[in-house]
Amino acid sequence: MCGIVALCSDDPNFVVDRRRFQVATDLQTHRGPDEGAVTFYNGAALGTRRLSIIDLDAGQQPMSDPAGRYHITYNGELYNFRELRRSLENRGVTFGTDCDTEVVLMAYVTDGPECLTTFNGMFAFAIWDSVEHTMFAARDRIGIKPLFYSFNERLLILASETPSVRFLRGGVCSVNTAALHQ
Repeated sequence: MCGIVALCSDDPNFVVDRRRFQVATDLQTHRGPDEGAVTFYNGAALGTRRLSIIDLDAGQQPMSDPAGRYHITYNGELYNFRELRRSLENRGVTFGTDCDTEVVLMAYVTDGPECLTTFNGMFAFAIWDSVEHTMFAARDRIGIKPLFYSFNERLLILASETPSVRFLRGGVCSVNTAALHQ
């Protein structure tokens, strides 16, 4: 089990409160006691609390693609990551680690959102595109790996647990009861 936190604004000049984002990430230390890291970008931030399972040394997150354009924070396990990796390698993609995080990232870099159709497993992740200033986030179809979010006006907040979302919103969250009844 790992914990992820992501935040982005449609304003590339938005300045992330680094201390506050670090605290929001550390609220999930119980989900990932082995390692924690945060990375800041123009208008965005990614954080991870990691429980190391696959490729313990090389699987640090947030992870970036070789060009430095795409950045991922990931929680999960892809059961078919070795076969996906071989498929990507056959298409010319090279890998620097043996972890499924890199396979998810490079599948997205190669195929965009369509990569989700090839994933077999439980996962939640957010990928920041530092050129287009866009965030792509997804979770497994069943929701085994949670991904909670909040969007208000110009700020998107994502996390594995609601306390991190609530903290980044300044402690204020409300439930949309109409959506609950749907």
